[in-house]
Amino acid sequence: MPDPASSAPVWRHPAFRDGAREMTGIALGLGAWGLVTGVAMVKTGLGIPLSVLMSLIVFAGSAQLASLPLIATGAPIWVVWATAACVNLRFVIFSASWRPYLAELSLRQRMMYGYFTADLNYVMFMRRFPEPRPHPNQGPYFWGGVSVNWVTWQLMSMLGIALADRIPTEWGLGFAGTLALLGLTGSLLSDRATWIAAAVAGCAAVAAFALPFKLNIVVAIAAAVAIGILMDHFSPTPAPGVKLEKQP
Repeated sequence: MPDPASSAPVWRHPAFRDGAREMTGIALGLGAWGLVTGVAMVKTGLGIPLSVLMSLIVFAGSAQLASLPLIATGAPIWVVWATAACVNLRFVIFSASWRPYLAELSLRQRMMYGYFTADLNYVMFMRRFPEPRPHPNQGPYFWGGVSVNWVTWQLMSMLGIALADRIPTEWGLGFAGTLALLGLTGSLLSDRATWIAAAVAGCAAVAAFALPFKLNIVVAIAAAVAIGILMDHFSPTPAPGVKLEKQP
């Protein structure tokens, strides 16, 4: 996958426009999620400067939303770190899946790809390029998608930060954020394996609800990751030469 800085302007590539267009179709849900996260950061007492810094540096909505209640209640820092790490365990799986595409890049380039990687961007990418091999369109397509994803998230997150003090708590933005997350999660449930993993995670979260510091979220994520690994290990391997989808 070529580094965008080493070739012609990546935004002029047709695949860049394809990635941006496909991500634009789900930008509304991303924007709602970013808005809720921005409001939540200020409402939990981080203040505007720290909220802006967290949005720009962390750039991980689910981890931010999971850690904010812990920060607000004064949970031990190790619990905050452990929760954020467990919420983001899925990126370990993403990284393993992306290794055939990114292995030839330098460490600096891989770190840059890692920062901009997001859930739906990963899903769109793997649907577009299901075969684990380099393709000349992969780089431009990736950057087209993440450009829309990152800009949408940051703009709406900053809007939420700016308007947090003017938005009444009675509006129930926490519930709106839950709905936004559910909408994004639903778009990821594309086959039997993802449905089973989601069901296991939901059951585990309910069963462990009595745990302190919202550790039931950690239990749910661990259960989903475990069942996903087991299903992937025992699933039948496609016959050689069989293609899941024709690449462009």
